[in-house]
Amino acid sequence: MSDLKLRLETATRITEQAAKVAMAHFRNSPDIETKSDQSPVTVADKETETAIRDGLARAFPQEPIYGEEFGRSGTGADMWIVDPIDGTRSFITGLPLFGLLLGYLHSGTPQLGIIRMPALGETYTGAVGLGAMCNGVPVQSSRCESLATARLFLNEGDKLAVREPAVFSRLVQAGELRRMGADCYPHALVARGLADAVVDYDLQPYDYLPVSAVVHAAGGIMTDWEGQALTMNSDGRTLTAATPALHRELMELVNA
Repeated sequence: MSDLKLRLETATRITEQAAKVAMAHFRNSPDIETKSDQSPVTVADKETETAIRDGLARAFPQEPIYGEEFGRSGTGADMWIVDPIDGTRSFITGLPLFGLLLGYLHSGTPQLGIIRMPALGETYTGAVGLGAMCNGVPVQSSRCESLATARLFLNEGDKLAVREPAVFSRLVQAGELRRMGADCYPHALVARGLADAVVDYDLQPYDYLPVSAVVHAAGGIMTDWEGQALTMNSDGRTLTAATPALHRELMELVNA
């Protein structure tokens, strides 16, 4: 645990410095490119990931790193996983809900995660056996056990409506309160106990693995739509819930 605590403290400091790189470009009209999957990327994404990689290389020499912009460096079962700007579309449009994600995996299983929201001044951290925090203050998921009373986020609702119309139709009628969302912040709100559940879609490992470490450390649960633990090979459809009972109900709904 002491090693994990040290890793988390060091990684948090690294993201603090990297967030300054991202913020230097925020609302400053950064150049935009289109990647092969038609998703946007900016100089801020690349420079922020470089800052994180440089910090990790100094603190943890030779340890593998897998990032959205520059792929994988190094080999081994344990590795760091990075999304420098989770929510590039939000970043481009000046919406302050983009995040910086960093996680550490042991044999493919998330051990720690950081969700840093640079424009909001909020940093969520979590690690196995260490609990979860927001800006150094302990947080935990709610005790909501019923979808009927849940505060539910539907992430990537435009994609869900087109590709999973039946599921989308059920979801927009579920929960006591529903909000459309995207990216990492709704999951952080579940960890903080302000939201109860998130249905997400079309994610990559660097989108969901760091986040899942924070959610689990806060007492919540995050899996794929079949209820299986998230791995590097998951299909990108995720369910986040405050409690196992709520998770089961949500899983039944998306698979009805």
